Amino acid sequence: MRENQVKVYGYRWVILGLYALITAIIQIQWLTFAPIAREAKLFYDVSSLQIDLLSLIFMGVFVLMAIPASYIIDTYGIRIGVGIGAALTGLFSLSKGVYGDNYNIIIASQVGLAIAQPFILNAVTKVSVQWFPITERATAVAIGTLAQFIGIILVMAITPRMLGEVNPNPQEIPGILLNYGLVALVGSALFLAFFKEKPPTAPDLAGKQDTKFKVFEGLKHILSQKDMRKSLLLFLIGLGVFNAVSTCIDQICETKHLNMTQSGEIAGMMLMSGIIAGIFVPLISDKVGRRQPFLVVAMAGFLPGMLLFSLANDYTLVLTGAFLIGFFLLGIGAPIGFQYCAEITSPAPESSSQGLLLWIGQISGILFILGLNFLGIDLFLKIFMGLGVVNLILSFLLKESPLMLGSQKVTENTLSRK
Repeated sequence: MRENQVKVYGYRWVILGLYALITAIIQIQWLTFAPIAREAKLFYDVSSLQIDLLSLIFMGVFVLMAIPASYIIDTYGIRIGVGIGAALTGLFSLSKGVYGDNYNIIIASQVGLAIAQPFILNAVTKVSVQWFPITERATAVAIGTLAQFIGIILVMAITPRMLGEVNPNPQEIPGILLNYGLVALVGSALFLAFFKEKPPTAPDLAGKQDTKFKVFEGLKHILSQKDMRKSLLLFLIGLGVFNAVSTCIDQICETKHLNMTQSGEIAGMMLMSGIIAGIFVPLISDKVGRRQPFLVVAMAGFLPGMLLFSLANDYTLVLTGAFLIGFFLLGIGAPIGFQYCAEITSPAPESSSQGLLLWIGQISGILFILGLNFLGIDLFLKIFMGLGVVNLILSFLLKESPLMLGSQKVTENTLSRK
């Protein structure tokens, strides 16, 4: 009888908060060196590409681990799946901090942290289905996704200041890594102590179908959906651009003759505007029962932002471009896109659809970073502008989420009976 009950629990916000915490922590570990690439290159006496490698590792490992991580999450549950990611995050963040002056050990620690990342990031839509009703899921996914941006904002804004804004001291790098490692250890412990798999009763009847397909059967179903294939191309471009820009932000700003502090502020602006949009736009999407129009708006706003970011050298104009990219691509496109794909591929496992989106974005991110390094930053930024046009066209070709349309019909029928 209990299985047929539907109830929403207040503890869902604790669950989402714990998930957001560990998500932010793993993002801090991913991009620790991005805002201080110039100083890190001097401290470790390595090339720019070797510093970029510390972030590239995450993308390369993600490509290998995305599907195995999704399999574990869907087979054994989010508590075990994300718990593995949390445990690895605590362990390797600490080793990275304790041996912060040793480039080789940092490389090894980054590999361990990179393995942890898909166990964490692939679970946000699964968390929303387990704990939230469908009318709150885009909002829940947005909060979980925005935690990634918060982690990146923190690392971009705090790290250069910890190093010293006026006279950066590379010798402070090991201490910075140790501080981040201790924070990660505490966050991982909190997650493992208080996170629960699911509530005693389902939050929504729509969530009862999520285990109908097994993982590999679900992947086959996911790839058979035309709109999902279009969405994969959307994320290949959008997420790939974001991954590349985040990793190479200091190098990009250097070509525009901007200093290290300004590069951190530009990255921070991109992410802060994403948070601003992500706070209220997915909530509007939930309320009006539509996904596709919001994806069109996201791609339409991303394009002028990319134009400004790519072509301008003036600090204020680059900052404006970063604001537009963050607001539309990260704050609207990413969370609503994740939830849209989970809905159009239902009843396939949510972590499988999200894992594929992240997987394709990691592959393109690697290629884009290599392109920025080997083909030239100016040329590749212009290529990004062309890809933005492709994304805008693709967004118009998407159809509305069937689950959203079905949910709206149920609401309309209920009102008509009254």
